[in-house]
Amino acid sequence: MTDTVQFTQVLHEWSEIFMRRSMNDLVYFTRQAGLSMSQLGALMRLYHGGACGVSDLGEHLGVSSAAASQMIERLVQQGLLERSEHPDDRRIKRIAVSAAGRQLIAEGVAARRQWMESLTHALTQEEQALIIEALKLLTRAARQQEPSHAAQS
Repeated sequence: MTDTVQFTQVLHEWSEIFMRRSMNDLVYFTRQAGLSMSQLGALMRLYHGGACGVSDLGEHLGVSSAAASQMIERLVQQGLLERSEHPDDRRIKRIAVSAAGRQLIAEGVAARRQWMESLTHALTQEEQALIIEALKLLTRAARQQEPSHAAQS
C-alpha cells in the first residue's frame, strides 16, 4: 500500500469516527436541551455571526421569514434569544443570543469536547506530541483548501 493510499485511508477512518462521535454528542445535547436541530442552527448562527434580522436568519437556515419568525418566537420565550429594534429603523427587529443562550452554547461545546479530552488519557506524552505536529500540518493544509482562502490567493 502506498503512503498516499494509506494516508487517505487512515484520514478517512479517523474522520468517520470523529464525525460519528461528534454528531452523536451533538444530537444528544440538542435533545437534552429540548431544541430541534434548526433551533440549534439558529443559535449557532447568531452566536458566531452576531445579531441579524429575521429574514437574514431565515435565509441562512433555508426557511421562509415566517418560519424563522416562529422559531425565533419560541427561542425568545425560552429565554435563549433577544429581540430588539434596529437603531436606525424601528420597524426592523434585530435578533441576538441572550446570556442564557450563550451559556447553553458554552455547555454544548464543553459536552462535545469531553470525548476529545478523554483521548489524551489514552495516549502517551510522546504520542500526543506526534499527533500535535501532524494535526498542525493537516490543519494548515486544510485551511489552504478552503474556498475563502483560494479566493484570497
